[in-house]
Amino acid sequence: MTNKPKIDPSVAVLTYDGLCTFEFGIAVEVFGLPRPELDVPWYDFRVVAAESRRVRAVGGVVVETDTGLDELDGVSTIIIPGWRDRDEVPPEALIRALQGAYHAGARILSICSGVFVLAATGLLDGRRATTHWRHMATLAASYPEILIEKDVLYVDEGRLITSAGSAAGIDAALHLVRRDYGASVANSVARRLVMAPHRDGGQAQYVPALKVRSGPGIADVMDWARGNLHHPIDQHRMAAKAHMGLRTFQRRFQAEVGSSPMQWLQRERITRAQALLETGPLSLEAIAERVGYASPETFRVAFRRVTGTSPAAYRARFSQQRTL
Repeated sequence: MTNKPKIDPSVAVLTYDGLCTFEFGIAVEVFGLPRPELDVPWYDFRVVAAESRRVRAVGGVVVETDTGLDELDGVSTIIIPGWRDRDEVPPEALIRALQGAYHAGARILSICSGVFVLAATGLLDGRRATTHWRHMATLAASYPEILIEKDVLYVDEGRLITSAGSAAGIDAALHLVRRDYGASVANSVARRLVMAPHRDGGQAQYVPALKVRSGPGIADVMDWARGNLHHPIDQHRMAAKAHMGLRTFQRRFQAEVGSSPMQWLQRERITRAQALLETGPLSLEAIAERVGYASPETFRVAFRRVTGTSPAAYRARFSQQRTL
C-alpha cells in the first residue's frame, strides 16, 4: 500500500509584462505538467496575473490567463520568475498579495531577479537569500537588511526559497518537489528533464575554467565513490584514486564541484539512504551499513544534519510500502 505524503499540492506562478520566459517555463515544466507515472496527487497548477491578464514575455511570447491576484488565497506555493527591472519597485497590489499569502502559510520561491519582488515585501529582512551573481551588488545596496549568500545555487529559509541564475531555479524547484514527495519522486521528475537528480543548494553558481589534464579526473573519482559507498572512503583515498596530492585534489574538487570532497561524499551517502528508506524494508542498521556509516547513531546524526529530519520520520512520510 502506498504511503502518500500529506501535502496541499497547489502551485501558482506569477506573470507580468517583461516576464522572463525561461523561468516561467521552469515552473510549468516542474509543477504544471501531468505526471501519470507517479502514484501521488500532483500539483494543482495555476497561472496568476500580477498585472494585466495578457502580458508579453521576453522574446515576444504572449502569456494570457483568466486569474488575478485573488487566486493566491489559499495557495500553498508561489513562484516568482525573474523581475523585469531590478530598479523598479513592484506594484503595491502584488506586494500586499504576497505578504498576505505568506502570512496565511504559503511558501514562496523566487528565481533569479525575482528576488527583487520578494525583497520588496520585506519578508526577507533578517533572512538569508541569494540571486544571480550579477544582481548581488544591487540587491545588497537596495535591501541591506537581507543576509545575502554569495556563490550558492539556492537558499532555503523554510517558506522563503531564493535561487540564483535561471538554471538554478530548476534545482530549487526540484528541491521543493523533494521536500514534498521525497527523493524518488524528485528523481523521476529530474529524469524527465534529463538533468542530474540533485545539486545541493550550497554548490557554486559557476566555477573557473580548468586546464585539461590526462589521467583519472574528478568525475572518475566521483563515479568510483558512488559505486563504493558501502566501504570506508576518505579524501586521502579519493586523492590517491585521482593520482593527485591531497591539497591539489581538495582544491580541484572544490573548484569543479563547488563543495569539499567530504561534504559531497556525505550528501551522496544520504541520497542513497533516502532511496533505500523509500523503496525497501531494510532496517536502519542495514541501511547505515550499506551507505558507509560505522554505526546507526552516526548515520542518524548525519541524516538529520543533511535533511532536517530523522531516518525513521523520513521513511514514515515517503516510504512506498508500509514496513513492519
